Amino acid sequence: MDSSSSASPVAAAAAPAAAAAATDRYTFSPRLRWQPEVEEYFVSAYGRDHFGRISQALAHPSCYSCIRVNTLKSSTDAVMQKLLNLVNQNELCGGMNGLEIGEQNGGEQAHEGSYLVDKCSYSGLENVLFVRGSGPHVLHCAGQPGQPIKEIIVSRKCAESVLRGAQVYVPGVLACSSHVEKGDTVAVSVAIEQPVKDNGWAVGITRGIVLQGLQSDAQYEERKGLYIGQGIAAMSRTGIFRVLHGVAIEMTERAYKLPSFNDVLEGEIFLQNLPSIVAARVLDPQPGERILDMCAAPGGKTTAIAILMRDEGEIVALDRSHNKVMGILKLADEMGLSCIKAYKLDALKSVRTTNEARNLGVADNCSEASVTTEENSVSCHTATGAKVTNAGEDSSTTTVMQTDDPKPDAGRYVSKADLRKNLRRMRNGTGRSNCSGGRVEDSKGFFPSSFDRVLLDAPCSALGLRPRLFVGEETLESLRKNATYQRRMFDQAVKLVRPGGVIVYSTCTINPGENEGLVRYALDTYKFLSLGSQVSSMICMLSCLCCGVDWDDSVYTTTCARNLLFFYI
Repeated sequence: MDSSSSASPVAAAAAPAAAAAATDRYTFSPRLRWQPEVEEYFVSAYGRDHFGRISQALAHPSCYSCIRVNTLKSSTDAVMQKLLNLVNQNELCGGMNGLEIGEQNGGEQAHEGSYLVDKCSYSGLENVLFVRGSGPHVLHCAGQPGQPIKEIIVSRKCAESVLRGAQVYVPGVLACSSHVEKGDTVAVSVAIEQPVKDNGWAVGITRGIVLQGLQSDAQYEERKGLYIGQGIAAMSRTGIFRVLHGVAIEMTERAYKLPSFNDVLEGEIFLQNLPSIVAARVLDPQPGERILDMCAAPGGKTTAIAILMRDEGEIVALDRSHNKVMGILKLADEMGLSCIKAYKLDALKSVRTTNEARNLGVADNCSEASVTTEENSVSCHTATGAKVTNAGEDSSTTTVMQTDDPKPDAGRYVSKADLRKNLRRMRNGTGRSNCSGGRVEDSKGFFPSSFDRVLLDAPCSALGLRPRLFVGEETLESLRKNATYQRRMFDQAVKLVRPGGVIVYSTCTINPGENEGLVRYALDTYKFLSLGSQVSSMICMLSCLCCGVDWDDSVYTTTCARNLLFFYI
């Protein structure tokens, strides 16, 4: 028997093995890696089997998207009809062709590649639409005969967005195969942080490196089973690493198919997680009341509260970031809401400690400046001088206005450091908010018992958000610090709500120390507080529906993306 005839069976046997290896590689089967002490902590809290299900669920996105309808501008039925019209006109982006509009149909599964829009049938949530996606799907990645598959590697945060329906944007691309040109098909994988020396974590990829399709590529073995889809290159490799923004890859095949509503029915709908909508609903705001949203950015729950109030009353929204406050105001304007007042303020300083007079005592050498939003403004005005205006007690804020006067007030000293700061501001232009002009009011805090209801959606470990592809940075110490931080915020909330008022505390974490631990602290510290009804069955069932799993008592913590606690004063 000659060598050629003996090689044929070997080649025939090797072909299926290679195909199986490729199929196993180009899949999405992530596994969360916890710090050992953190994993044991959660195992002791939930049990090993239950926590295993939690960990597995966190690594995958929900199979539902949730739309909140702005009922001040439209109705749920009208929005459903508009979505259907856009589908018929082929004007929806993100692979939305094939979207089906209909009433709830007893839980029938959407067929492959389609999206089903259902009304929410629960009382109080009539303005909510569910958009059902599908997944996980088998990926069919194939290159040119005899050549390796062209690939790109994206960052973890970029991958988490893509899994929720987004495209791949330029800043999220870390590495790319050589000779990728516009129009090429590329496989998209994600690089997850890996353990390094000194018990740290790092991606270990220098942005812009070339992928050869070999085992020597960056994180070649680690990326096995971490392919989130494939798409068409919207620009060449050179362009991807040369420009600062724009779509790099238009996804054509995804591990999870969820629709994108970017720029769709702007102002009429808002894409929001269902538990966040529930958080605003159970606050039960009434028209004419004064409401405080202590950690308001990006403004989804703030605008939901305003709509429930029919835009009547006052909502004070706080955040310590200038750009995030600008985002809240921009969203409120987009949705046509006028009752929202957003201020730049650290929530830990929400209560005014002294009874200041009307003049809030801004130092003469105050050099902070903010921008004033005007309609049809096309430029950002900057100046070297600043004029301080006083605010009344009701707003408890100080507004620092810019002026076009190139010379500072004669009686006010301006240091060289202030001049350099203003020159940098003139040279750099607008900030990350990309707003031409704008006003951000710096609040000095608010008097005790000045709000009817307070929503504290506290910063947390976010261990309930999905998808979550990396949790290695969490330690027992960081979890304890989160709980301490939240208790300090809750102390502020208790002081600000009036007697007979309501506090809603919410998190997006599964950490008992940040949830049940806060309840224990609140009831032990403030004897006048009473824990309100948690309406657990509605929240549990809706959260599970949003996550696309069967509902029963044993999976509540696994699937509920937000924990809600209601306190009465």
